[in-house]
Amino acid sequence: MTSRPLTPGQEGSGAELDGFHLGPCIHSGAMGRIFRVTGPDRGFAMIMKVPRVGPGEDSEGLISFEIESMILPALSGAHVPRFVAGGSLAKTPYLVVEWIEGESLEHVLKRRPLSADEVASMGAAVADALHSLHLQDTVHLDLKPENLIVRNNGEVVLIDFGLAYHAHFPDLLAEEQRFAAGSAPYVSPEQVLGTRSDPRSDIFALGVVLYELATGELPFGSPATMAGLRDRLWRDPVPPSVRSPELPPWLQEIILRCLEPDAEDRYQSAAHVAFDLRNPDQVALTERARKASQAGVLEQARRWWRARGDHPAPSRLPGFDQLVGGDTHDVNAAVRVRGHARRDRSPPCQPELRGVRCAQDNQIDVIASREFQQGILGVRGLDHVQREPPCGELKRFDPVAQLHEVLEVGARRAFAVAGVLRNQRTANDRHADQAEFG
Repeated sequence: MTSRPLTPGQEGSGAELDGFHLGPCIHSGAMGRIFRVTGPDRGFAMIMKVPRVGPGEDSEGLISFEIESMILPALSGAHVPRFVAGGSLAKTPYLVVEWIEGESLEHVLKRRPLSADEVASMGAAVADALHSLHLQDTVHLDLKPENLIVRNNGEVVLIDFGLAYHAHFPDLLAEEQRFAAGSAPYVSPEQVLGTRSDPRSDIFALGVVLYELATGELPFGSPATMAGLRDRLWRDPVPPSVRSPELPPWLQEIILRCLEPDAEDRYQSAAHVAFDLRNPDQVALTERARKASQAGVLEQARRWWRARGDHPAPSRLPGFDQLVGGDTHDVNAAVRVRGHARRDRSPPCQPELRGVRCAQDNQIDVIASREFQQGILGVRGLDHVQREPPCGELKRFDPVAQLHEVLEVGARRAFAVAGVLRNQRTANDRHADQAEFG
């Protein structure tokens, strides 16, 4: 077979590029093609990724290719494919990596139903791979069954780092101001808000994978809009035991803890997830394990209100605490950030209402919203004090009574402030009319 240079857009096998001989094309997608290749003996099978370039092609595929070309050579270990070579963008971009022998988790899902032990074993292997990745200051951010390859020995390999984040390299997607949150069913709440640097996003995606392995369903469906994605900031999934009644409580506890909308309430490391999956007798059971339905209307309303001004949780990557200058768990700092986030996202005026009155309306809405939030946070602060074990006797906590108090105090403050401001504006308008018409 005659070797010939690979040109952009060329299909099929038989080409040669920098000493690599292309075999059959095993995948062709919107962002590029993957070929089996042979070349300098490395002791393992290889593939070549070639991005689509040229007029009319989506530049996002090229950016993802650049990210993977930058991050993959810096990674090592049994849970990532070995990097072989890469081509320059100025000539012909390509990436040669190890071909992983095994099957994707997507194929494993087709063998359902899986027992709880099988789900736990598979989930622990994925958690091991994530822990190895996070120790290398990298977040995958596109964890899904198609990107998880199970070797014959049971180890899991992570593939496709086109959306990944590495703490020591530039974040090209952020620099391009592109929203890149991976596959919708597996996206974490903080990814929806634009944060790409938190390893706990991968733990959320692991929870989605565990839920899917255990029930055959996706906990949040497959939303196609940003509004659908934002639902997971406040809406909890149907408990997996409702869809798979044979699911043991310890496994439901692990799954729902991974899927907590607030990253602070999730597992803080993938290693902890792996340990619990391998040691079910040591899993501390909470209300999550006994949950038999989604949250009620009042609880969902409270979560929705909080999510309106939500802000990404603090990152867990090295050096973040020093970067922001202080304790990342400072409640007051979090409140200030949420307040600024809500003010920044105030709804714009309608074109026909532009002017002083529209600005006043927006100001009233912002102040009322802030008063409602401060009312809720005030009650939450009292609750926090009550829950702290003091030297004396610990008060009993009634969550239902507190929820009613939260809503009542917040609404009372919001309506009171809004009423005062609107009455003041009405009086000012009346004085202005009297001055103008005598």
